[in-house]
Amino acid sequence: MKLKQWAAIAATTATLATFNTQAADVTLRFAHPWPATSAIHAGLEEWSDSLTEASDGRIGVEIYPSQTLSKAAASYDAVTSGIADVTATVQGYTANRFPLTQIIELPGMLNTAAQGSCALQNLYDEGALGNEYDETHVLFVYTNGPGHLHTRDQKVTTPDDIRGMVLRRPTTVVGALMEDLGAQPTGMPAPDIYQSLQRDLISGVAISWDGAKIFRVNELANYHTELNLYSLSFVVAMNKDVYQSLPEDLKAVMDDHSGMKWSQHMAEVFDELDKQGRAEALQTGDTVVDLDDTIRDAWKPALDRVTEEYLSSLEASGLPARETYQRARSLSERCREI
Repeated sequence: MKLKQWAAIAATTATLATFNTQAADVTLRFAHPWPATSAIHAGLEEWSDSLTEASDGRIGVEIYPSQTLSKAAASYDAVTSGIADVTATVQGYTANRFPLTQIIELPGMLNTAAQGSCALQNLYDEGALGNEYDETHVLFVYTNGPGHLHTRDQKVTTPDDIRGMVLRRPTTVVGALMEDLGAQPTGMPAPDIYQSLQRDLISGVAISWDGAKIFRVNELANYHTELNLYSLSFVVAMNKDVYQSLPEDLKAVMDDHSGMKWSQHMAEVFDELDKQGRAEALQTGDTVVDLDDTIRDAWKPALDRVTEEYLSSLEASGLPARETYQRARSLSERCREI
């Protein structure tokens, strides 16, 4: 084979995965949906580099960004089935699988990723999320900052403004809210948003400022209404068998790279991206509608209603929804100043 052909193959392979595996006893395949150029990828790479360094090179990590090893919606299943060894993914991509976890995603639960991640990690550590993660070995959980409404051609201030609009919903709870208000919600992973907006398949999107920046929503949306509609929860999970197969000293390294420290590490990444995403929209001359008392009051009945409907649906399934909700709110308040 010609030298140029070998070089082309090597270059292609380098774009698919970030390798850190020299002389490793075990190599972990780490799948996530964010672009390799994103700050979120860089944050996850810092975790993997620290893991390799702490294990003296005995744990290597191959990072597969941009859905190159598994599609975003299938990432958690990819870990349970052994396609990937580790994933960072959104719980909401698999509907009804993490109902207690997604209580943290309800409207108004948090103001920053640091606050939400602190509350969610504590909920998990306390055992308040039941058996939702029994299929994997959870390393840490976290949230992003609040999600808002970003539209291309129409400014939104009141619930009536979204009637008839086709909007990307990030979660089923937000989808229920949109439908209740007369919009047409449609679900899709964040990497698919840009093309859908570009092709006029949707009028707008509910997403956080970090997502608006990373997935280039700011390039197409002209109006941004800060509503604190929801947040997203995330999990970094590992295949159970792979974890159990590690010698005790390497399990200890994995354990040291789990929990609140790394939850807050990723929260810091998201909070910084939120600042950058908002500033980017303002710099390009977009209209940003602040969440003032008038807008908050206009939306509050609808947001309260969707929260009540979600909690009632969980209770009907026999889950301790209100107990978990009250604990989440208490933790969120305690984590406010973190």
